[in-house]
Amino acid sequence: MRTLHTFSFWLFFCSLLSASSIIAKVQHHNFVIQETPVKRLCKTRNAITVNGMFPGPTLEVNDGDTLQVKVHNRARYNITIHWHGVRQMRTGWADGPEFVTQCPIRPGKSYTYRFTIQGQEGTLWWHAHSSWLRATVYGALIIHPALGSSFPFPKPDRQTSLVLGEWWNANPVNVINQATRTGAAPNVSDAYTINGQPGDLYNCSSKGTVVVPVNSGETSLLRVINAALNQPLFFTVANHKLTVVGADASYLKPFTTKVLMLGPGQTTDVLLTANQPPKRYYIAARAYQSAQNAPFDNTTTTAILQYTKRTTTSPPIMPPLPAFNHTKIVTSFSRKFKSLRNVVVPKTIDENLFFTIGLGLDNCPKNFPKNRCQGLNGTRFTASMNNVSFVLPSNFSLLQAHSNGIPNVFTTDFPAKPPVKFDYTGNNISRGLFQPVKGTKLYKLKYGTRVQIVLQDTNIVTSENHPIHLHGYDFYIVAEGFGNFNPKKDSSKFNLVDPPLRNTVAVPVNGWAVIRFVADNPGVWLMHCHLDVHIKWGLGMAFLVENGVGKLETLEAAPHDLPVC
Repeated sequence: MRTLHTFSFWLFFCSLLSASSIIAKVQHHNFVIQETPVKRLCKTRNAITVNGMFPGPTLEVNDGDTLQVKVHNRARYNITIHWHGVRQMRTGWADGPEFVTQCPIRPGKSYTYRFTIQGQEGTLWWHAHSSWLRATVYGALIIHPALGSSFPFPKPDRQTSLVLGEWWNANPVNVINQATRTGAAPNVSDAYTINGQPGDLYNCSSKGTVVVPVNSGETSLLRVINAALNQPLFFTVANHKLTVVGADASYLKPFTTKVLMLGPGQTTDVLLTANQPPKRYYIAARAYQSAQNAPFDNTTTTAILQYTKRTTTSPPIMPPLPAFNHTKIVTSFSRKFKSLRNVVVPKTIDENLFFTIGLGLDNCPKNFPKNRCQGLNGTRFTASMNNVSFVLPSNFSLLQAHSNGIPNVFTTDFPAKPPVKFDYTGNNISRGLFQPVKGTKLYKLKYGTRVQIVLQDTNIVTSENHPIHLHGYDFYIVAEGFGNFNPKKDSSKFNLVDPPLRNTVAVPVNGWAVIRFVADNPGVWLMHCHLDVHIKWGLGMAFLVENGVGKLETLEAAPHDLPVC
């Protein structure tokens, strides 16, 4: 009898083990960073790729899975990989921004990113976080519901990832290096792309145009990602309505629209029902350009939504797209975002922060020749938050310096508010406010702190829609508006019931956004504009979140293969 009980126990124990192994998996991947000849727009150049693929491989996981991705750097540049939007609970060493959570992976070296997906479902992505390498080093990260769970909407018949990007005929690293030398704005891209292909409207591009097949009556889940370096983008599909159901791996109350706007870094999940005559329809994306008088790429990228049983061979139908500067459409779109269910938003705030974000101009250093000061009126372009232009260290990463107590790498005196109060969005801002100070300043947060940040755009040089991304966290966008934020008047507009949960907020041009989160993830976490030219100019800062109590509130130890500077 005892043997039978023992056998039953082991059978039960083994079944538990088996169930747990089915529920959560450990996935192993190898990313080889290498130069690969890529032909676009009639020209071939060597591009930095992952495993010879452009875009890189799509990773598909379930909520609860662990990823171990070994990155082998066989290219000539230093590189890191960032897992955009992954919470990285206690695994900050795997977050990826160069000199923030790690030193770069040098040519010939490797590093394994190890992290677990916890409580996230939907569409995220991964990309290089070093120089301008993410122009070609990026890919989708699809998080399916945990096994045994399902979508909060009817299961779609098909799922398709559409990753929007930018292409330069020149080497993007050379483009940003030239701009850094001259102090001018970098050259704009030569094309936009969908899944790496420019589409029919560009020279030498029709053969590679991406085709998305659909059957009449089917519903497809389109996972749209803006991986462009420097450009917010409008996105639409000819003659088809899009039902938005998620963004940044968080579900939303469904709403229908004809046009999406995604800032760089943002993702949007939409349902599309194939209910039109069985023809071919263009999927199209082009710039939303909010900065006045700034040059931009005004071309249009396309893919084709193709019904499988077509009755005609006529050319694809082209959709109308909003005017490049159509901020009204952007505002109407963003105000429809609400979390699927009521959520717990921090009501009592411990840290009430106010960050100005925007551009600036550095006076030409006396020892610089004129050709190194080609910004406005013989200056050099710069950018800042709260008048601090962020400078990355070069000998240690910020997380290493924090964990090991290494002095003189950073300070913790990032200002909680701008040093000078002024008419942030006015037209007559004093030139004395155009030149920020440079520094590696962090803002320290105790574990569990309830944080509110007002992100205020400024009209220094020009106002612009800035996609602000916070690493290691999602946050609730409780309000957005135009002009200067007024706490007495604007606090009444806060949505504290069902605000959207995002990792990147598109701060309105000449306006503001208010975000809230709880500092429950210890480490050093970068917050920056996801227009890559702006982070290069210094539009960023970092939070230092201290450990809490016990193992589950403490940053894990650094991995043994962490790259050295």
